[in-house]
Amino acid sequence: MRIIWNILGAVLVLFGGIWFLQGMNMFPGNSFMNGQIKWSIYGGIAFVAGVVLLIRANRRRQSA
Repeated sequence: MRIIWNILGAVLVLFGGIWFLQGMNMFPGNSFMNGQIKWSIYGGIAFVAGVVLLIRANRRRQSA
């Protein structure tokens, strides 16, 4: 299960970063996402969610 959470977290970080940069109009090209602030917000949320998943998946459990 830990591997699945790591993969999902990494995908969210990757796509969140891309969406954020596209929303900020930092990627060249013509896309419906370029220059749209809502995609920057969605990307930021996805990025943070991915980081949280990665941290939680790799955190060691403390024994009682």
